[in-house]
Amino acid sequence: MAVNSIGGEPWVAHFGHPGQWALDLPPQSLPEMFAQAAGTFGSRPLVDFLGRRFTYAQLHAEATAFAAGLQRLGVKKGDRIGLYLPNVPIYVSAYFGAAMAGATLVNFSPLYTAPELAAQVEDSGARILVTLDSTALLPTALQVQHNSSLETLIVGSLAAMLPLTKRILLKLLGRKALSPIPAASGVMRWEDCLAASAPVPVALNPQVDLALLQYTGGTTGTPKGAMLTHQNITANARQVAALDPRAGERDMIMGVLPLFHVFANVSVLNRTVINGGCIAMLPRFDAGQALKTLQRVRATAFPGVPTMYQALLDHPRAAKTDFSTLRICISGGAPLPLPLKQRFEQLSGARLVEGYGLTETSGVVSCNPYEGEERPGTIGQPLPSTRVRLLHRDDPMRDAAEGEPGELAIQGPQVMQGYWRRPDAAATAFAEREDGRWLRTGDVATIDAEGYLAIVDRIKDMISVGGFKVFPSQVEAVLEEHPAIKEVLVIGVPDAYLGEVPRAFVTLDAGASATPEELRDWVNARLGKHERVDRVVIRATMPKTMIGKLDRKALREELAAQ
Repeated sequence: MAVNSIGGEPWVAHFGHPGQWALDLPPQSLPEMFAQAAGTFGSRPLVDFLGRRFTYAQLHAEATAFAAGLQRLGVKKGDRIGLYLPNVPIYVSAYFGAAMAGATLVNFSPLYTAPELAAQVEDSGARILVTLDSTALLPTALQVQHNSSLETLIVGSLAAMLPLTKRILLKLLGRKALSPIPAASGVMRWEDCLAASAPVPVALNPQVDLALLQYTGGTTGTPKGAMLTHQNITANARQVAALDPRAGERDMIMGVLPLFHVFANVSVLNRTVINGGCIAMLPRFDAGQALKTLQRVRATAFPGVPTMYQALLDHPRAAKTDFSTLRICISGGAPLPLPLKQRFEQLSGARLVEGYGLTETSGVVSCNPYEGEERPGTIGQPLPSTRVRLLHRDDPMRDAAEGEPGELAIQGPQVMQGYWRRPDAAATAFAEREDGRWLRTGDVATIDAEGYLAIVDRIKDMISVGGFKVFPSQVEAVLEEHPAIKEVLVIGVPDAYLGEVPRAFVTLDAGASATPEELRDWVNARLGKHERVDRVVIRATMPKTMIGKLDRKALREELAAQ
């Protein structure tokens, strides 16, 4: 049986863990959340960075000193502070310290080019940018500062955060890895920004004051800054933490997802702070290093994207890695192919569950249960205190017909306030219904009687074949069953007669062999007539986004350029 609403009229149902659907989420700011954790878990390690550990008390003290340092620089409530950092310990101190000063944080990807960074600095109005003295970051940050309204760069030392042995090695290789910090106006070292005095307390209204401007990935257009309040973020972290039936047990989470991305921001950083756990933090994802770290720290959890799990399976170290402490892996960012899930679970012995979220929802909307019944191929059940419904695809003021797919819409404490300086975009992002504002996701979904959601496809990705609607994900799911195929993307290409036809782009598993014609004939024999692909193109690599998921937009742009 399928339904089209959860948690709202006319279909009211409570799903998920018993008694957890309606979660008590009193207003809470990021500084309050961090102070509470530091007071409770002060001597515990919060970060393990390549073998060096930093406690809750240490990082809270550094965040407090950074807040005072920002106030000394004239930062006021509501000013925007940018973080242009990989996963390093000062990310934690800068993140919570800026919040203590009343500032609004802006995450910038370390993979941005100077023009991309400059555009978001200008759009956000960031006054200060925190970065690192690496050759990959500092030259770009300096270039942006010289050509924007950015007032101050605060530069952290990578060497200062490393264990002693790695610090010595970095010094030997420093000319290649590190960029000298110039003695220039508007450039400060991290340690020089830490003030000895206590910061002036800033009154925050968690439900109103913005904690974070999180820019969308731009896969459907120009990136927009989702306005997330303190309550949006802390509520979502508490919702995610409530999913774990073994909360309170040893908690060592792999921090390989980039913290500048909303998935890791909530599901790695803030969720771990609430639990009193430790983050085994890596500056970037490398399969070999991730496997080595997982075994060294005896990790219990590993959130990632499907391409990460595939990379782990492909690495020669995987068969020799001890996964015995790993309990749960959460996949997000892209659909999780069933063969990949099965292979990874067989190798690791851990459960790999699929979840779903958006920048606009602070991170997470739904997830399969960590224990008990899961339904592979779905994105699980809505998080506690989250309401979902399916809207008619042509009229968001109406619900989809019962049992039919519709556009997934969401209400909950994690839903953004709107888009920064883009009231036009915000107006179309929400459906104003009699029972309030519903965030429109742009994803076509179904809901079964037990509340499990399944994403059929994105509305904007649908292919119109002679008037028939084809969902790329359904064609991709069939291709993923072929034993030679590793990755697949299906997009629509122009056709003089039908308007559009599906075309598949694939990579092959190591050692596998197949011709494009063989793959085309194989998949078309398993598809409806209007779903059949005109070609299968075998590629050496696929374009990927900054967090490693397959990038359909980049593939389209690549083909358009050709």
